[in-house]
Order: sequence, then C-alpha cells, then structure tokens
Amino acid sequence: MTGKKAARGAAVFMGLLAAAEAGSSYYFYRRTMTRNHAKMERTMKMAGTDWNQHMPFIKKCKEYMLEQPHEDVWVYSEDNLKLHGTWFPQEEAKKVVICFHGYTSRGMNDYTGLSSYYLKRGYSMLLVDERAHGESEGTYIGFGCLDRLDALKWMDWVIETCGEDVQILLHGTSMGGATVLMASGLDLPPQVKGIVSDCAFTSPKEVFTHVLHSMIHLPAFPMMQIADILNRRRAGYGLDDCNAAREVKKAKVPILFIHGSADTFVPCSMCETIYANCASPKKKLIVEGAAHAESYYKDTEAYENAMNEFLGGIIK
Repeated sequence: MTGKKAARGAAVFMGLLAAAEAGSSYYFYRRTMTRNHAKMERTMKMAGTDWNQHMPFIKKCKEYMLEQPHEDVWVYSEDNLKLHGTWFPQEEAKKVVICFHGYTSRGMNDYTGLSSYYLKRGYSMLLVDERAHGESEGTYIGFGCLDRLDALKWMDWVIETCGEDVQILLHGTSMGGATVLMASGLDLPPQVKGIVSDCAFTSPKEVFTHVLHSMIHLPAFPMMQIADILNRRRAGYGLDDCNAAREVKKAKVPILFIHGSADTFVPCSMCETIYANCASPKKKLIVEGAAHAESYYKDTEAYENAMNEFLGGIIK
C-alpha cells in the first residue's frame, strides 16, 4: 500500500507541476502575444533604454514632424484586418520610406527623430501601425511573421498613390526591423530599392528565449513549446516559422543593418547572425554603447552618415 500511495502522490505532484507549467505558459503567451495584455510600459522597462536623456531632442523633432502636412490612410490585410498608417506626403512624392515600428509601439512614436532626417531630404514618409498596434485592427501580434505580408499591401498602396516610377525604402526598428528583414525574402516590387533594419531580432522564438533566460531567469522549455502550439492555433503561425536570418538568404535588395552594442533586449549577436546570412549587398553600423533602439540618438552623426552613404548608392 505504501508503494501505491507513493506512486499516487507522485502522479498528483506531476499533474500539479504540469498544470503549473501550462498555466505559466498561458500567462506568458497572453501578456506577450495579445494586444490587450502586451503593454508598452513593460516593454520599455525590459528594454532598459534611458529615454529621458534624449527627450529635448525628441521633443524638438516631434514639433517639426507634427507641423508637416499628414493624413490617416488605410489598407486591408490578406486576412481582412483594417490597417492604419500616417502619410506625410512631399511634393511629387517620388521617394518614399515606409516605416515599421517596434513591439507595443506605433508608427507615430518610433520615427520622431528620423522624420527630420527623411522629410528634410525630400522623402515622403508612411508611418505604419502594425497589426494589433495603434489604430490597426488585430488581436494577435504578428512579430514580423504576419506583418511582412501586410508590408506588401503598404508597398502596393504607395505605388498606386505615387505612381510606377516611385522609389521605395523600407525602414524598420526592433520588431519593425524583423518585419522588413523577413519581407526581404519575398518577391518585392521593383520599386523597392533598399531596406534599413535597426536592432532587429531573428525570430519571436529566439528573442523570447533570450528574454526568458536573461531577464526573467526561467527555462524556455516547455514554455516556448506550449506558446508555439497556442500561437499556431490562435494567430496562425509558429514562433520560428519565419526567421530573419533565413529570409535574408533570399534577399535581393541592398540592406543596411544597424544595432547598438549595449542592446540587452535584442542582443547584437542577432544582428551579426542575420548580417552573415544576408545574400544581397549589405552594410553594417554597430553603435558603441547604444541600448535598444537608441542608436540614432546615441550617435546621430554616425547614423546619418551611414544612411547618407547607403541611400546615395540606391536612391536617385
């Protein structure tokens, strides 16, 4: 009887342990992958970037940006989500940059500084709200895997709006960087002349695993496996179905990679891995001491010089 009781007790313990794992995995999934539970404040805290030191510059750039003519525009995704963007048109609008923001952010947030760079150089800007962010519809966050297909819709919108002779640049930051790199492996319109990726991750699975290990101090197994199953059922994609390091092996347009050496949220090693795999013409800027998404503000001169050199070779 003693052996049976012990076996029964062990079975109950294992059942409770499995239930606890399942519960914690669901909690992690819900607060990470759904728009109503993924919070910008939590993301900013985990990223660890000290934005207060850059606020005077950001405020000045924002004032300039909001003074420029702009309007709300919309497209529909393949799965019929209404997606929002903010359009800053320039005269003739033959040079256009489509900008993709980071996780839990929105288009009008992440390109405040770079709006001065682009608008003053004659680029029209389209600041996209990725699915399940900002004013775009969607319950489940795409982490680039779904957003890369939405990006094609925005490219079509720009071509239809500006004409067949438009020149398009894709610029992405963090999750937006992953979006444009994942899109690089698609059959892009010939109007797309280049891609700028700032602090992109390789895949949701790999960046989540990094965060679990380095910040939350939890093992990835079995949490990631459970989250992957949940996401396939609910959002329609696996967490490593699309990986930027694999997609750039098919890239044909030139790519500029930018990353901060002090990025603890998306480690700089991910940039190095993606860069090494990139099949198209490529350039790289590592900004020393820059935290996550801080590179432009940490060393504006180096960032703009890299942009000038890169764009000078692809945009007429």
